[in-house]
Amino acid sequence: MTEPSPATLDPAALRELLDSGKNVRVVDVRTPGEFESVHIPGAYNVPLDLLREHRDEFLAHLDENVVLVCRSGQRATQAEETLRTAGLFNVHILEGGMTGWEANGFSVNRGVERWDLERQVRLVAGSLVLTSVLGSIAVPKLKWLAAGVGGGLTFAALSNTCAMGMLLSKLPYNRGASCDPQTIVAQLVDSKTAPAERN
Repeated sequence: MTEPSPATLDPAALRELLDSGKNVRVVDVRTPGEFESVHIPGAYNVPLDLLREHRDEFLAHLDENVVLVCRSGQRATQAEETLRTAGLFNVHILEGGMTGWEANGFSVNRGVERWDLERQVRLVAGSLVLTSVLGSIAVPKLKWLAAGVGGGLTFAALSNTCAMGMLLSKLPYNRGASCDPQTIVAQLVDSKTAPAERN
């Protein structure tokens, strides 16, 4: 069995790898909406939920060094666990995610600006709590909605998962036209027969 490689790669090390022309594939596990807003040139968008559901299909086309990217590292960590459990050990996580990459001033491709998933979760959770607390003045039982949201956020922090984030990621706002497994696998296959186009 191959020994697992170090789990993280800092932005400068990834930039150096990409510039060296070595065989590395950058896989961005954010939602298509987040990816379309900003991404590392040449990255492939494989949203976390699709990666989990179609792990074996993607695994067959990820034989080079893989660097997983998300906004800050949380979703990339979950993707890394999924791939390592399936036996892929040439996996790294971009330390600091897109936030770290941009903070270092490295190039990105920008599209239509959209809110990232974590910001959407804060908006929805905060709105639910505020509305239920204010509404509890007239309907006292609404305070339990605020308690439920607080409990959900606590569980999300402890389990490093977020049910609200998973639900929000399925909204049309966060989905792109190319967000289906066959299209993504086709992109991965095409990249093996031709140099990756740095889009």
